[in-house]
Amino acid sequence: MLENSLNIGGSEWMIIIFVALVLILGTGKLPGAAKKMGKAVNEYNKAKNEIQEQMKEVTEETPKISGPVESEREKLEMIAKSAGVKIEGKTDDELRQSIASKIGQKRTDEVEEKK
Repeated sequence: MLENSLNIGGSEWMIIIFVALVLILGTGKLPGAAKKMGKAVNEYNKAKNEIQEQMKEVTEETPKISGPVESEREKLEMIAKSAGVKIEGKTDDELRQSIASKIGQKRTDEVEEKK
């Protein structure tokens, strides 16, 4: 909003910030401040890339539905396939339990990875 009202672009802001840093910190402390700023930018980029990877994983896990599902069994089979559950010889209730345990296992694994 401020950028539009003053008609100042991104590169112009960088110059203004750089000049302000030189005036505030002086030339002696500028290399240390630049190093800290570089680390902060690096951490930001790491976090951004991690979030993008997680979003990519979530979109890859979304089941591909080619058309309308005609029965509850078809819906269960599609969900089971997307979760990596084998469907052969299982009743509807067994499929529901397998899907629930698989989804619960994935969430537990994700929580443990974050620790």
